[in-house]
Amino acid sequence: MDDLIIFASIALRIAGVGYSILLLYRVQDARFGFLTVMLTLMAARQIFTLRSGNPGIEELPGLVVSVFAVLTVVYLAKYVEQEANVTRTIRRKNERLRTFRKAIEHAGHAIFLTETDGTITYANQAVESVTGYSRGEVLGEDPSLWKSGEHDDSFYRDLWKTITSGEVWDGQIVNERKNGSLTWVDMTIAPIVDEEGNVEQFVAVDTDITERRKRKEKISEQKRQLEVLNHTNEVLRDVNQDLVQADTRSGIESAVTEEFAQATPYEFAWIATRNVTNESLRAREWSGIERDELTSLLTGFNADDTDPISDAIRSGTVRIDQCGPSDDTVSHDLDDERCRALAAIPLTYGETEYGALCIATENRSAFESIEEGVFAELGETIGYAINAIESKETLMTDSVTAVEFETRDADCFSIGMSAALGCSLDLKWLSPNNDDTLVEYFTTTGADPAEVVDYATDHEAVTAVQMIADSDEEALFRFEVDDSCVARTLGDFGADLSTIHVSNGRAVVTAHLSSGGDVRAMLEALQAEHGDVELLARREDERPKRTIQEIRATLDDELTDRQREALQTAFIGGFFEWPRDRSGEEIASVMGITQSTFLQHLRVAERKVLAATLQVDSATTSLTGPVGTEVR
Repeated sequence: MDDLIIFASIALRIAGVGYSILLLYRVQDARFGFLTVMLTLMAARQIFTLRSGNPGIEELPGLVVSVFAVLTVVYLAKYVEQEANVTRTIRRKNERLRTFRKAIEHAGHAIFLTETDGTITYANQAVESVTGYSRGEVLGEDPSLWKSGEHDDSFYRDLWKTITSGEVWDGQIVNERKNGSLTWVDMTIAPIVDEEGNVEQFVAVDTDITERRKRKEKISEQKRQLEVLNHTNEVLRDVNQDLVQADTRSGIESAVTEEFAQATPYEFAWIATRNVTNESLRAREWSGIERDELTSLLTGFNADDTDPISDAIRSGTVRIDQCGPSDDTVSHDLDDERCRALAAIPLTYGETEYGALCIATENRSAFESIEEGVFAELGETIGYAINAIESKETLMTDSVTAVEFETRDADCFSIGMSAALGCSLDLKWLSPNNDDTLVEYFTTTGADPAEVVDYATDHEAVTAVQMIADSDEEALFRFEVDDSCVARTLGDFGADLSTIHVSNGRAVVTAHLSSGGDVRAMLEALQAEHGDVELLARREDERPKRTIQEIRATLDDELTDRQREALQTAFIGGFFEWPRDRSGEEIASVMGITQSTFLQHLRVAERKVLAATLQVDSATTSLTGPVGTEVR
């Protein structure tokens, strides 16, 4: 029994030495080396005891020590294994922390750590790209360093209330960069709490979304502009329909202003005309605005030396301007919130201007999506419609306004001739020529025909002169002129020139306007063109029976300029008298064409006159010459 105890003890110690050596080899831990030496010495001592004597029961404690020694090795092995696992875990976590820190350092978002009072304790490298400040400049500061002033105090109170209560705040904010520029930031602020739930720090992640915001705003603006364009196209279609249906100028102007005043995004519209004498603006028709408000607005424009409405009327070009409280971004200081942008569209027909269509909106960018050419075409269309209405009223209405006025403009060749030669002239006929000149037939009294020819030949406004007939009392002349004196101006206003009598450097003109014609505007235009024009009389007259005007209107549509001239020249020159005062060859010579061409024009013109007089359908009447080509 005694030998068994010592042998067991020695075996345990040798086993412990072997196990310890194995663990020392595996884990390279010095503690197993110490245990190996200790167990080896303990095993050697017992082996020495066994050889030197006869051990007994007194070796039992040694056996117990051997058991604990081996258990120590086993326990240490497990401890070392656990320690190795912990070390590996810590190493992995440290590696993850290093990776995370590296990711934070090089993140594209600005990341901050702050104390509860807002003091910044950490910032990554991206802070400079978002705020413009370096990391060193922001540490120890608080986020108010880049406060922009774009948000009110309540915005920041709500933000702090959210994060101090332990909740996450997420939203968009406008910050001011170091260079003073504004930037949009998508910001998330989260509280960092301890085990008891108390807030210890805050972490904020900022992302610069300025470019994204600009793209989004650009897309939104393009969408808005497309909507404005669609609305405007709808208005233009409605306006075109109104122009077809309207039968008076005021009806046209009223319909146009109403269409724009009722359309999004426009607020109100009016038709402005300009006093030719003092160039002040006045309103003819308006919609969407009260008279007093419009009067105040026009007063502001009249006080402006560069108002866009007058400029649009003078230049005949569309003007789109911003207006509002005076600052560097607007052109006109007008205190009307509904007029932050204005489009002034001239209404023209040829050389005639009928004022301007003015459209106001509270949106300063409302007109950006609409090309000026669209508005220019609209102005021309409205001008054409007004001219057509006025011309039709002048020709077709039974009731007209007869206007008689006097002018002494010596630049008009007929007035200058009467003063220079001491003669009188009466207009017999006037018609347009092919080359943008006018053909005027005047009878002269009290002047030598040769002197008349010489004077006209030397006058810069006369391109050709021809005496048609001469008698003891008067002579008939045909003049081709570039400057028609009052005729073109009257025609621009749809007036029908009735008579012109010129004597002693003074011309008395009678013209007929439709009852709704703007006599004042016509006189202002005449004054602007010819200086002092004096109104002698104005009265309401009744035209001859309507059928005469219908015939004249029909002939105006059917006859070409050349056919009309051939007919008029033949009539005035006595071609239709018996016996004839002038032959066809002589009349053709006056017109500067061959006799055969003259006769072709005359015959077609005669046929058209007879067809109109006898109410023959012109569509069934042949308008072709001998070779089957239309005679013009």
